[in-house]
Amino acid sequence: MTTRTHGAAVALALGTAAVLAATLAACSPGGGPSRAPSPSPPASSAAPRPTGTSTPDPVLQPVQVTGEPVELASGLDAPWSILRLANGATLISERDTANVLELLSDGSTRLVGQVADVVPNGEGGLLGLAALEDAASVWIYAYFTAADDNRIVRMPLSGAAGSLGLGAPEPVLDGIAKAGNHDGGRIAFGPDGMLYATAGDAGDGGRSQDPGSLNGKILRMTPTGGVPDGNPFGTLVWSLGHRNPQGIAWDSRGRMWASEFGQNTWDELNLITPGSNYGWPVVEGAAGDPAFVDPVQQWATTDASPSGLAIVSDTLFLASLRGERLWTVWPDSGRAPAAAFEGAYGRIRDVVPGPDGTLWFITNNTDGRGDARDGDDRLLQVGLGPVS
Repeated sequence: MTTRTHGAAVALALGTAAVLAATLAACSPGGGPSRAPSPSPPASSAAPRPTGTSTPDPVLQPVQVTGEPVELASGLDAPWSILRLANGATLISERDTANVLELLSDGSTRLVGQVADVVPNGEGGLLGLAALEDAASVWIYAYFTAADDNRIVRMPLSGAAGSLGLGAPEPVLDGIAKAGNHDGGRIAFGPDGMLYATAGDAGDGGRSQDPGSLNGKILRMTPTGGVPDGNPFGTLVWSLGHRNPQGIAWDSRGRMWASEFGQNTWDELNLITPGSNYGWPVVEGAAGDPAFVDPVQQWATTDASPSGLAIVSDTLFLASLRGERLWTVWPDSGRAPAAAFEGAYGRIRDVVPGPDGTLWFITNNTDGRGDARDGDDRLLQVGLGPVS
């Protein structure tokens, strides 16, 4: 596979670079597979939004988790990413098996396909999933660790819900340095139709401040891996100074948020703006240094180690691994973050909006770092209600 370069190295501008021209409209990938007719979701289930969209709820009233979670699936093997599709289907990636599973209505799963060339190692393997859907085709994107690097491919999706299949992968981006840790791995399409990816520093903090490296960055690219107009450095780099970001999402105002693993002191929730420098490895957490952007919220690493990030009604939900809890954040409200399910389900890897005003999350106790319980790992659903 030929590595796609991301442009010549540019001088690093510490702090926030000027935002350039308005971002592109979504690109439509040519030559896509035919899309099978999509069954209508059950009457009791609201149709899920395609991944990466940011259409606001009709009334953006802050929400919070309510009640106790219910189990939707069990027996998952180191699951990493939940992807809900517009036709009502749900896909789950498994890091170490390289399997993409489809959730069935009875709580069982079936194999949709196994992503080729995945080489699991430590925190690496099959990581994030994203989807690009239009009237004619559906492409499933996967971020994974290969023999020599981390890379992104896309695969045509065929069939209807309950009988989905994956076609041969096409390269989108490769050449992201890999390691046994700090591989990043979250991907999602933004409101502008561009593909965003989180790339960790792969254990070398110097990469995060190197404008010529893809690592320690949040990347922005076209659906086929090109550099879009509006990128602040003329490369794939959207923001820099990151250690190991693993969650990205957009609110109703189009603002991009990211969750990030700290080292020994502070985990972070950051508001991402193009060209901004978030400080790693020079600073960890809020430093008050005008050269860097401070996090909006930070936690001790024992309380968080945040991975997936979801936004519902402009309320942010962070899946926490070491902290073994789900954090809720109401930005701009003055309200303190709230923790739910502390220790009840173990490590939590990903969280996404569910149907009918619910939230879905997956545990991650079989990944070699957790204490697996009978039935782990699990996909769980919890209700959401207004903040009192």
